[in-house]
Amino acid sequence: MRILVVDDLSFMRSIIGDILVSGGYTLAGEARDGVECLEIYPREKPDLVLLDIAMPRMDGLSCLQQLKKNHPQARVVMCSSLGDQERIIQAIRFGARDFVVKPFQKKRLLSAVAMALKDYE
Repeated sequence: MRILVVDDLSFMRSIIGDILVSGGYTLAGEARDGVECLEIYPREKPDLVLLDIAMPRMDGLSCLQQLKKNHPQARVVMCSSLGDQERIIQAIRFGARDFVVKPFQKKRLLSAVAMALKDYE
């Protein structure tokens, strides 16, 4: 399974990428913000997007809405240090499969990814 990692912090993209690779996944690419995510997604067609919320240019919630509008089949797991209830509810309402709060445990991230891909066709 190929995963696109979207986070404005390069060290966080690296950490997430290492966790995913150690879990047997392949990176479909990296994006620094929602704008790059929307550019990369149709070209790479990842099986899942790990999407941060707080980013410049276009935040994760705006990106999620646009991504689901353009690609309804897109599977997304949100990642953010902003783990408040309102953002979690918004992300799920907009179509996210799960929400992982940073700093996250490796096991929790891999579990969220596995569950989001569970019924992958």
